[in-house]
Amino acid sequence: MSNAVDASRNTAEQPLSLASQAAVVLCASAVIALGARLSLPLPFTPVPLTLANFAVLLVGLSLGSRRGFAAASLYLAWGAMGLPVFAPSGPGSIAQLLGPTGGYLWAYPVIAFLAGWIAERGRASFGRNLAAALIAEVVLFAAGISWLVVMTHSWRLAVSFGLYPFFFAEISKVMAAAAGAVRLRRCL
Repeated sequence: MSNAVDASRNTAEQPLSLASQAAVVLCASAVIALGARLSLPLPFTPVPLTLANFAVLLVGLSLGSRRGFAAASLYLAWGAMGLPVFAPSGPGSIAQLLGPTGGYLWAYPVIAFLAGWIAERGRASFGRNLAAALIAEVVLFAAGISWLVVMTHSWRLAVSFGLYPFFFAEISKVMAAAAGAVRLRRCL
């Protein structure tokens, strides 16, 4: 009986196969795409309110740095190829990556990696995930606002378009991603 228990424990602790890893990354990329499609265009900014940021944080925190980076990169590749994965209020394809939301989009693989890397450095907990998500979110908004500065030639406009309208929603997304990732990491 103890041999059967030992055998099942060893099987459960083995790392996922390459095919399983690929499937997880593919599914995580689809989660980001779904989050981006759930969007609300705001009339006073060219940047829509989406759940993509939440999805990227959740993927990074849950899957870790490498798989999170891969999933976010795959999402960008899908969008660049013209698949309808970006927020529907934008032009799609490469144009979306070069438009007002480009800074945020290009930062997705980096923030997924950063959130995952910080989360991997200790035991899965809400506090660790929250810190990781907050740091990643600061990097995300720094990239997005910097890109908007290049487009508008104004820090004031960039912050008005890219930060103020989203502040309270992002706090909710960060907290939800931090809490959800604790449970998801246990499953994966």
